[in-house]
Amino acid sequence: MSGDANIAALPHSLTMKALSLNSALVLLLWMVLSPAGGRAADRFRTDINPALLYWQAWAEIPTLSEPDQGYLFTNEWRGHKLEQKFGDLVGRYDVSFKLLYRASKAKVPCEWGYDLTDGPEALLPGLAKAKTLAQAARLRALWRLQNGTQDTAVEDLVSAFAQGRLLSEDRILISALVQYAIENICVNTVAENYHRFSSEALERLRSGLLASAPRGSTAACIPTEKVAFHGWLLRRVEDFRRESSDESQVLGQIRDLLTRVMDSPGATDPEKAKRILKAAGETVSGFVRYVSELGPLYDELESIMASPVGEFESRMKPFEKKVSGHPNLLVKEFFSPLANCRRKELSAEIKVAMLEAAIAQRRGGEAARQGILDPFSKKPFAYRRFMFEGVDRGFELKSDYSYAGFNGLMVFVEKDGPAFHTTGDQVGKRVE
Repeated sequence: MSGDANIAALPHSLTMKALSLNSALVLLLWMVLSPAGGRAADRFRTDINPALLYWQAWAEIPTLSEPDQGYLFTNEWRGHKLEQKFGDLVGRYDVSFKLLYRASKAKVPCEWGYDLTDGPEALLPGLAKAKTLAQAARLRALWRLQNGTQDTAVEDLVSAFAQGRLLSEDRILISALVQYAIENICVNTVAENYHRFSSEALERLRSGLLASAPRGSTAACIPTEKVAFHGWLLRRVEDFRRESSDESQVLGQIRDLLTRVMDSPGATDPEKAKRILKAAGETVSGFVRYVSELGPLYDELESIMASPVGEFESRMKPFEKKVSGHPNLLVKEFFSPLANCRRKELSAEIKVAMLEAAIAQRRGGEAARQGILDPFSKKPFAYRRFMFEGVDRGFELKSDYSYAGFNGLMVFVEKDGPAFHTTGDQVGKRVE
């Protein structure tokens, strides 16, 4: 029986009560969903696990057609007037951003509930979706700024930034790396549009970023890496041994397992697992000893990752040398990519500090800007005016820290004109 038929079958008094209840629900939904009805006064629960709200936000990411997806995310929009089609498409993310905003106001811990007993085969499908929403926040900010709604631009960027910070609550290294990427997206968006934000909007942005959860560190993720890779491999071998006493069968299972976890899309090497087993002596006990050699290296790496920023490189470089020359092939496989994770963390930390310094510059001039220190050198960032094709377009802040992938520079745009790259290896070059 349909809903209308159910109501019609009720006694008149109950029908009136049902209709009154429906009206109340409609009013409640209107208050929650309308921009002025729920968000401004924060009329929502703050005791819900933010991870649950983030999953709801990700579930509401609109499914765009392939042409619309390409139009929105592959075109270069910097320096261009945005069309109404652009606004219509970014508007389809409204529900996701309503939920991001609510998650950012949660008063309870973020518990992701990932089961790491699957080791490197554990699925983390939310990470790509979180980054998608950060990219959408950038596009929505461009639309908001073009149309004079700075408050919502700030709200979207702060909500995306807060989401990134909470990703690393699971202490999984890939989650921390996505966190750093999201921070970069948000900070770069403000640097490119610095002149389009009022001083008041920039101050609200600063307050929102500082109110976000602390940045998750690579050092905090190393124990998880040890459990999820080193410990997981040893546990799986024990599982294989319990299931079969046939040495060749167990070796075959180990080979298949290594092939599965070490291959990446577009980069498969079916011989790699065979080379590792050969180096381990082509016995199960030899492979167990081989894997056990990784344990002390994780402990050493955790200590290095937790070093003060001024000591990190001096301690990391000898470790990298040890890894590159280590006879254990698994050491090279699992440890070679880890050094740059701390460097990405530091570059993200520096960029956020640069943004804080730039906002201080707007608020209180040189003295205020110099009060914000470079996390690496503990000195004020170097400052100079930035000329683009002969025109003064803003100012440049420079850190004493750099590495391949971060040259220590960021430009904050103070005047309209042709778009140029504000950070990265193309900094100062025209956006094509």
